[in-house]
Amino acid sequence: MELSLAEMQKRYLELKSRMTLALEKAKRNSEEVKLIWVSKFHSAEAVENAIALGAIDFGENRVQEAESKFSVKRDGIRCHIIGPVQKNKLKKAALVADCIHSISSEEALEKLEKVCAENEKVLEILFQVNAGEEETKSGLDVNEAEAFLSSLEFKRFPHLRFRGLMTIGKNTGIAEDSRSCFSFLRNLQQKFLKRGGIFSEFTELSMGMTLDLEVAIEEGATMIRVGTALFGEREYPI
Repeated sequence: MELSLAEMQKRYLELKSRMTLALEKAKRNSEEVKLIWVSKFHSAEAVENAIALGAIDFGENRVQEAESKFSVKRDGIRCHIIGPVQKNKLKKAALVADCIHSISSEEALEKLEKVCAENEKVLEILFQVNAGEEETKSGLDVNEAEAFLSSLEFKRFPHLRFRGLMTIGKNTGIAEDSRSCFSFLRNLQQKFLKRGGIFSEFTELSMGMTLDLEVAIEEGATMIRVGTALFGEREYPI
């Protein structure tokens, strides 16, 4: 059952308080961290309530669900695809998303570039790195990520903007266990930002969720992805 607007507002204020404390501890400004409202498996009505509370950026795992909620563009509202995208869904993902967080192959980049060129669209790209080295997680291997990114340095993707990196913290239930993952990601992002060129806008670090957002903010996150703490428990499809 979806939360009421008042219930969602209460959760949002509690989350903002957590973020503010974490930012103060890290000596960072609130403008440095963008909140992605993870609306997967929540209704269009829940999205409307979030927008009423000031939400701008929404995260969806599945392309089909993103289409159902965000295919009609509205000024200021941005759709982020944060889950892995199957090859046969890349075209639809390119059209509905403003930013895709989960890219980990050149083949996917070439397909997205082709679709964006045909539709005169510019798409933001984050590269997912499996910084926790967990078999169940998608993304570039930590030992291959730097070489992969380097291989793109002198290639042309005029309709794609390489904006940074994404990772998912370790699934141990202990926030501190994710610190090394987030630190690794920040160091890799900084290394490529300094190279300039195709990486001149490589400023984003999408890392941290409900459990570990404080650690992520301390380690330099610029985007945190929060669902349950804002929208309540999800009703997963059978």
